[in-house]
Amino acid sequence: MKNFSYFNRKNIQTTLQTTEFDILIIGGGITGAGIALDAASRGMKVALIEKNDFASGTSSKSTKLIHGGLRYLKQFDFWLVKEVGTERAIVHKLAPHLVVPEKMILPLIDGGTYGSWLTSIGLKVYDILASVESDDKRKMLTKEEALQKEPLLPENILNGAGFYAEYRTDDARLTIEILKTALNYDAQILNYAAATEFLYEEKRVVGAKISDIISGENFEIKSKYVVNATGPWVDELRQINHSKIGKRLHLTKGVHLVVAHEKLPVKQSVYFDIPDGRMMFAIPRGKVTYFGTTDTNYQEDKDAVNTNIVDATYLISAVNNMFPEINITLNDIQSSWAGLRPLIHEEGKSASELSRKDEIFVSDSELISIAGGKLTGYRKMAERIVDLVAKKYENRFEKTFDAIKTDKIVLSGGTFKNSHEVKSYTDAIYNRINEVDFNQKDAEYLVHNYGKQTDIILKKFDEFMDEDQAKKMIKAEVWFAINYEMACNPTDFFMRRTGRLFFDKPSVDVHKAYVLQLFANHFNWDEKTANFHQNELEHQLEMATSFS
Repeated sequence: MKNFSYFNRKNIQTTLQTTEFDILIIGGGITGAGIALDAASRGMKVALIEKNDFASGTSSKSTKLIHGGLRYLKQFDFWLVKEVGTERAIVHKLAPHLVVPEKMILPLIDGGTYGSWLTSIGLKVYDILASVESDDKRKMLTKEEALQKEPLLPENILNGAGFYAEYRTDDARLTIEILKTALNYDAQILNYAAATEFLYEEKRVVGAKISDIISGENFEIKSKYVVNATGPWVDELRQINHSKIGKRLHLTKGVHLVVAHEKLPVKQSVYFDIPDGRMMFAIPRGKVTYFGTTDTNYQEDKDAVNTNIVDATYLISAVNNMFPEINITLNDIQSSWAGLRPLIHEEGKSASELSRKDEIFVSDSELISIAGGKLTGYRKMAERIVDLVAKKYENRFEKTFDAIKTDKIVLSGGTFKNSHEVKSYTDAIYNRINEVDFNQKDAEYLVHNYGKQTDIILKKFDEFMDEDQAKKMIKAEVWFAINYEMACNPTDFFMRRTGRLFFDKPSVDVHKAYVLQLFANHFNWDEKTANFHQNELEHQLEMATSFS
């Protein structure tokens, strides 16, 4: 495994300054990460920079499903269903510990979006388009069977249900593992490095001026091609490039809320109708259940997207309406997240009607921008971009690159044959940590986050002698995040390396002071720097738990 560490930043920065790259990717979300792996694995010299932490924008704020887009059947978008459905199976194969099978129940209710006939036909078409294998093929359930699967459903208006398979993931961890895999092909990757201007030669973009947010240093990266994969910020870079003409982004906000599983004890994921005609998910995960999402137009600060009281009450009302025995209040919300979808504007269409397809824009100065798309389709989006760059490269320099191979490249940590092997490994990890006060859910958390890299963390865990078991595990995880995953501060750790701020908020409350001290010790922070990072973490906790 390559050293991907804060302590290696200076070396990475030197390489970025002294190399002419084939492709410079601006944006360290799932799209940029996918492009980096695809391009580097084909033999291109790749640089990637991200102005904040990796996956800190949309790529840590999705519904966290690698799903086949059932709702796009309703819009007759068969191409999108086929592509993302096929991709779903590929990504599961590449990281079975991180892309986990999740059965989904679709209740059929009086006056609902889907009737029995349409659901049966729709799910059958979905199975065919998405190449669903036998164990995961859809089943139609009677009312009694549906209530047996999920007793919380509303018996008085329930007519039956569809039962089908999706995949659950952690979007931020998936992004991190793709980036780490790209390192194996010599990609040069740096977070907290913002592109401030473009470099030009003969009216062509040939690189960017960079500001290192941590050190304050400025430098330049030269590259034959530059890709703008900044999600909601795509139009800002197009503006800097004076190429924001024609199509533009249309940002919509999606919000999710998290409660203790006991407050919404669904047995498996539910995709259900809400009174305004939309549909939403309730998804159990470890100790919690999360539900969402909203889909509203957004024109405010892209760097400070929050959950407001209207978002929260809308989602709570929808859940309470669908599950008669449930009575969630604002006081029950443990955490939340709000993210932006960078969709392509279409005149006259509402937020929910906008297409989720990706589009590529190439400016007169050859800046290549990509926007739109879905988490599930990241690999195909990357393929389209790298195919475009490879074709341009061949025409200009008469040099060719290898064909795409990312459908075969197992992601970092994911060296499992299938889900059964993941379960066996999880059981082995449980047996190993059960003797020191950890339970099955702790083992699942480690394996679903880190895969086989859990062995590295537990080896470090065994080296620590002087603290209680929970602190030892946190200490080992922090050490791993700093040395192997370019974590630069406690917020990186709690939000994007572990997901604890979303899925185990009580553990953040317990360990935040200790984790801050660990980072301060690793990086020799002075009091001012430590206070800055403490305030940033407290701000993120406030954003996740307060609604105004």
